[in-house]
Amino acid sequence: MGFRLSSVLQAKQIIQKPFSNTKDVPRGFLAVYVGERKMKRFVIPVSYLNQPSFQELLCQAEQEFGFDHPMGGLTIPCREDVFVDLISRLNAL
Repeated sequence: MGFRLSSVLQAKQIIQKPFSNTKDVPRGFLAVYVGERKMKRFVIPVSYLNQPSFQELLCQAEQEFGFDHPMGGLTIPCREDVFVDLISRLNAL
């Protein structure tokens, strides 16, 4: 029940693009900040927002931050490696 290496590489290509501001986010994508202490910015497809596993992260963000996100964008309080693993699995669907 593993995921393919190609989907992991593809997910990393999507989320690690060096977008510097909101103008750099392509249509159909969303910038999110991930991390427990040091936040890293990721750009993900908005279609991931409908996935149950991603919605769990959104619930965690709501519980921790409410609607006041310190980075100015959607902040997700989880480890970066956990987030990359989730995105890799979602990309394989």
